[in-house]
Amino acid sequence: MPDGSPAPVTRPSRLVVLAGPTAVGKGTVAACVRRSHPDIWISVSVTTRPARPGEVDGVHYHFISDAEFDRLIAEDGLLEWAVVHRAARYGTPRAPVEERLAAGTPALLEIDLQGARQVRERMPDALMCFLAPPSWAELERRLVGRGTEGPEERERRLATARTELAAEPEFDVTIVNTDVETACQELVDLFRSGTSRVHS
Repeated sequence: MPDGSPAPVTRPSRLVVLAGPTAVGKGTVAACVRRSHPDIWISVSVTTRPARPGEVDGVHYHFISDAEFDRLIAEDGLLEWAVVHRAARYGTPRAPVEERLAAGTPALLEIDLQGARQVRERMPDALMCFLAPPSWAELERRLVGRGTEGPEERERRLATARTELAAEPEFDVTIVNTDVETACQELVDLFRSGTSRVHS
């Protein structure tokens, strides 16, 4: 475009679901999309876990109580939800997603594997994108480097990651997160392309 800003995507009602193993960089890639392509709406999940340092309520997550989470489940207010790492619960509020898609806005869900499976059941037209690490060693390095979990939690997350990596064939497209900017652009390109299913 003449002013140098990125061109908007051209498939306005597409829903892309981004999932992958813990510490692979889903949040970082999604944040890159948010900065570079504000025309793509990114769902903000709810969670019962406490905020980490630097996280902002309503931006990174909506941090809610167990009672509020129970209410959303009872009212069918969540498109998907799951207990992650055998600890906190996470979920995607249903209404904002449906409202954006109805308005013709491209939408991105950055969620975990369990949630992605639920979305595929409820919204089979969604494009499922798996974000993979360059290697297992790199995934371990990233998890340790975050410094946000203790040894026990780190081992629990690594065990979960092994299971999550094995689910890659369930997805339509795989993006390897070797470089955040490149992965971000590949993800944005999915909104523009006619790609629907890559894995048979």
